[in-house]
Amino acid sequence: MTDFQTFLLFLVAALLVAITPGPGMLYVAARTLAGGRSEGLASSFGTGVGGFVHVIAGAVGISALVMASADAFNVLKIAGAFYLIWLGFKTWRKAGIVDPIGVETTGIGRAFREGILVEALNPKTAAFFLAFIPQFVDPSATVARQFIILGIISVVLNTGVDVVVTYWAASARVGLAKRPSLIAKMRQTSGAVMCGLGASLLLARRAG
Repeated sequence: MTDFQTFLLFLVAALLVAITPGPGMLYVAARTLAGGRSEGLASSFGTGVGGFVHVIAGAVGISALVMASADAFNVLKIAGAFYLIWLGFKTWRKAGIVDPIGVETTGIGRAFREGILVEALNPKTAAFFLAFIPQFVDPSATVARQFIILGIISVVLNTGVDVVVTYWAASARVGLAKRPSLIAKMRQTSGAVMCGLGASLLLARRAG
């Protein structure tokens, strides 16, 4: 394993990355505004599981293969982008279904599964792990094990921040619960955010 000083540097860098707003954080906030805290938390843990997919893939070299192949990267990028756009469209379409108590738009289980797919199909996550984690890996030791350990720490930090964002977004939503028209606008905004994130993935360029 890498030395302690390098490990501390990794923790600081990983935390800074975790608190920087990105597609995963914005998706979780949008899902919370659309479906409430329960769906937001489910999405948070779902994106965490999706992050583990990239950690394992990176450790065994799958992500490296994808990033090295323009065709494979484009397939993954387009699939993830259109899936996110589709979720955004669904949220926008149902924005007019307003209930002062709140409407569960997808359900916890589905929000969790969607969170997994959104993150697992995000090629930017694969690119991040391949570019970030190797800087803190000792090549003289078992690379795969180090990659997995550091990747898990990074995912846990990201998920922790997403949970905080979920509670913040849920509080904002509860405060507006008695104003149905604003809830509808929030859902429309959530849908637009998801569509925008999907579009940003379509515009992502292959590293290297």
